[in-house]
Amino acid sequence: MDIKENYTAIKNQLPLGVQLVAVSKTHPVEAVQQVYNLGQKVFGENKVQELMEKYPLLPKDIEWHLIGHLQTNKVKYIAPFIDTIQSVDSEKLLAEISKEAGKNNRIIKVLLQVKIAAEETKFGLEIDEAKALFQKYIDGKLSNVEITGLMGMATFTDDEEQVKREFLVLKGLFDELNQLKTLKTLSMGMSDDFPAAIECGANSVRVGSAIFGRRDYSK
Repeated sequence: MDIKENYTAIKNQLPLGVQLVAVSKTHPVEAVQQVYNLGQKVFGENKVQELMEKYPLLPKDIEWHLIGHLQTNKVKYIAPFIDTIQSVDSEKLLAEISKEAGKNNRIIKVLLQVKIAAEETKFGLEIDEAKALFQKYIDGKLSNVEITGLMGMATFTDDEEQVKREFLVLKGLFDELNQLKTLKTLSMGMSDDFPAAIECGANSVRVGSAIFGRRDYSK
């Protein structure tokens, strides 16, 4: 299947109201443009450097999401244009985003990344840390960010029941925080597990290889 067929197949699987973030990391500008021409406006990148290379070459109405681990010293590069940072995993990072957003007279949308996977390699806040950070936000600190939801990655495993259990942990936290202040986005699920994520309550999925094909990590 080609990119157009892949994209159409994914879109046809998504229920109404579920956002698709097309993950374009390691894929060329031409491929991003092709998917944009099919009507896709939301794209996700993992690395600041790659995003900075692509941003000037693509349409300015693209809604860019940073979905990979973000170092505080790189926030300033994307603060002028980033729509959403999905990977906020510390209070220090959230404060830096707010500071850089203020310098650009912007409010940047963010998702708190919560660690739900069993794998030690995954980034993210512990449940209690996420609750505490959300409470600080509610208390009026950090005026140039808007926490719009949560993001999480399940364990990379063939055990679908484990994956669903992990997604449901995040859905439970989402529902709990939603009682304190309305949240919009529950970002769960990637190419291999997005149907399970949607079943567990995700309303935003991050799909890359199922659209663009296998990634080239040799660059």
